[in-house]
Amino acid sequence: MAFQRVADVDKVEPGGALFADLAEPVCVARLPDGTVKAVHDTCSHQQYPLHEGEVDDNEIECALHGSTFDLDSGEPQGLPAVKSIPVYACKVEDGGIWVDVDQQLNDAPVPRH
Repeated sequence: MAFQRVADVDKVEPGGALFADLAEPVCVARLPDGTVKAVHDTCSHQQYPLHEGEVDDNEIECALHGSTFDLDSGEPQGLPAVKSIPVYACKVEDGGIWVDVDQQLNDAPVPRH
């Protein structure tokens, strides 16, 4: 697979996130500085959708129990989550946000229900 366009960059407010339904569920987060990151949309604690959480600095917080994840490494930064989440290649090009789920940037296991 290759990069897929998931949204216009102006559809995601800085500090916000959106859901992209690709080969895997993806959470696309736009940092307050405008940088865009992509991670698996499933919290490793209780499989809650991460796109419903808040983005702050370089982290996303799960809206269910407050676990936070680093958007570069996928590592949990706050309990109750203890397992990392997959991080995917993401870029902004031609006014769009592009994600490639085949380019996982860490070695976290892909969540399966």
